[in-house]
Amino acid sequence: MKKQILFLSISLYSIFILAQESYYDDVNLNLTGISLKEALATKIITTHTNNLSYTPGIWNAVMVTDMNPIDNSEVLLIYGFENGSDSNSTNDRERNINDNCTSNSCVGLWNREHVYPTSLATPDLDQDGTNGPPYADAHNLRPCDSQRNSSRGNKKFIAGSGNSGPTGTGWYPGDEWKGDVARIIMYMYLRYDERTLPSNVGFGSNSDTPDDMIDLFLQWNADDPVSTIEKQRNPYHENTSNSDAQGNRNPFIDNPRLATRIWGGPEAEDIWGIYSNTDTEAPSVPSGLTVTNTTTYSIDLSWSASTDNIGVSSYDVYVDGNLEASTSNINYTITGLSSNITYDLTVSARDIADNVSPQSAPLTVVTQEDTEAPSVPMNIVISDETDVSFKITWDPSTDNTEVIHYNIYIDNIFHDMINISSYTIYELTASTTYSVTLEAVDGLNNTSAQSAPVNATTTDGNSNTTMELLISEYVEGSSNNKAIEIANLITSPVELDGYNLRRDSNGGGEWSERFDLTGTINVGDVIVIINANANSQILLDQADIVVVNNQSTNYGEPLNFNGNDPIGLFKDDVLIDIVGEFGGGSSNFAKDKTLRRKSTVVEPNINFDLNNEWEIFPMDTFDDIGGTHLTLSIEENQWKQLSVYPNPTSDGFLNIKFSQDVKVEVFSIFGKKLIHTNINQSDSILDISTLSKGVYVIKVSHKGLSISTKIIKI
Repeated sequence: MKKQILFLSISLYSIFILAQESYYDDVNLNLTGISLKEALATKIITTHTNNLSYTPGIWNAVMVTDMNPIDNSEVLLIYGFENGSDSNSTNDRERNINDNCTSNSCVGLWNREHVYPTSLATPDLDQDGTNGPPYADAHNLRPCDSQRNSSRGNKKFIAGSGNSGPTGTGWYPGDEWKGDVARIIMYMYLRYDERTLPSNVGFGSNSDTPDDMIDLFLQWNADDPVSTIEKQRNPYHENTSNSDAQGNRNPFIDNPRLATRIWGGPEAEDIWGIYSNTDTEAPSVPSGLTVTNTTTYSIDLSWSASTDNIGVSSYDVYVDGNLEASTSNINYTITGLSSNITYDLTVSARDIADNVSPQSAPLTVVTQEDTEAPSVPMNIVISDETDVSFKITWDPSTDNTEVIHYNIYIDNIFHDMINISSYTIYELTASTTYSVTLEAVDGLNNTSAQSAPVNATTTDGNSNTTMELLISEYVEGSSNNKAIEIANLITSPVELDGYNLRRDSNGGGEWSERFDLTGTINVGDVIVIINANANSQILLDQADIVVVNNQSTNYGEPLNFNGNDPIGLFKDDVLIDIVGEFGGGSSNFAKDKTLRRKSTVVEPNINFDLNNEWEIFPMDTFDDIGGTHLTLSIEENQWKQLSVYPNPTSDGFLNIKFSQDVKVEVFSIFGKKLIHTNINQSDSILDISTLSKGVYVIKVSHKGLSISTKIIKI
């Protein structure tokens, strides 16, 4: 079989190439940049269905995929360059297929080389110690002389020429193998993302690429075309009828030009010919447009396949002449439509050379009329009561289209509308009972019946008004030095049952699985949650909760964040605080930084406010972790002589009564300092006449101790 591959004719080679493209039938190969990278990553991840064992799985696989095409009794050795006629066996290019060993000191024998070294990944490729994937990813493992494997070690790849060997502090793989190496590193980056950054394994610059790909590998990919030995690997591993096949392919072996499409750099070989051919013929116009399952907000559209002289790669779907989506299928569900509206739907076909057909004849459709009201809001819960506020949460209503907002009524009087299922009401009167009812409303103003009334009673005002736990520190340190600190500014200990942390990977708008918190946070105290693989002794010493870092936990989820991953603190599955903007994309708001909550912040906030609520420190700043830099509650007996009255106030003056001189600061609810003064025990009047009507936070400090409470000016 291997000899046949070597001597393929031009015509058979064309058939072979078309077969390669069939693996990518559900990938939009018209994409470029990061969009193409993500599409290919999805493909190779979802088709990696068979996790090979390092032993014997990888042994069995490489004896087939790396068999010498002209002598099936041998394997080809990566980094080798000599035919075995000299006295140095370490530089051999071929070796008997059975002359192998599992050690790095087996003279004259071959073993398995991790082209992307295990130790240079973050975390390393065998973090859980099981020798499973990614440690045993066959696309990263090649036969190698055992001593040459040892000489390479974990040296980073570096530019060079000629045969393989050390160059300065790096390793040059050799002219014959540098393309193989580049395409393996590219595959590993797609398959395992930031765990296997190319910049960690090669000397080069990423200044001209959209991510961490470096110019070294792009150059090697262009300079060294795909070899016959590389072409043997993909067909074997895609075919899972082979017991030691993974199920996926390395896209850059199939077509090196894909790397150029993603990262730029020198143009690599276009094996498929789809990006460099002279095809100017557009596909035929799609026909037979049909709609099914029309709802108040969506339509299922399908059509007959177009034809093309080369092949149709995708279809563009238009709504009223505006591009809605591109798909490789001959059907698409259009969503986000309005009720009882007429739409014209058209489709055009596109081939891989970006030749586009005219749009089809329009198909006119009307969405269903929405006359159905949402369900009544249920399970209304009142919590976090203070003298001036309380929080309302409820189960989201359902609707045949979409719930747009909720109307909130207090004592049967409309109070506000909100588009999430939680709301905090302020500016209330102490020791007062209020009746709360809700309505759900959809986009056509269909309104549910009001919910059953629920009573909420404010407190008497004798306690600190901080209502919830909050994230006080976000540490995005080097390697796995990741930590989250949570503070208790409430006047009583808090049991953590019902609280959890979640990560929004790359700000993509989807929360990870919950990580449940356990234990108790005492008054004025914090808990510190860290990644188990942190190597900072400070983090290890201060840790209260450690998140195990292995494959089963997605390597420490959610404490595997980077500076573009928002972290949310949830209580009873309701978001109560966040660092970063959920769904905000890869904004790198905290890349290589420590974020520490400002001491003026006394409440959580589900709307991230970096400028007003957070202080920014350099990477690996751990000096305050586990501390209480915030305005934390203190023991009541230290402040039993403090009083602030009247509250609420209408005359513009407050009495600050304490047995010692105090420093007084007043902040807006957004953390902006408005008043800063000293009050002595003989002159106890604070003038707030310059403040507008509203809710403020007053902070009173004495000898390093402080307490905060809300005040209301009416």
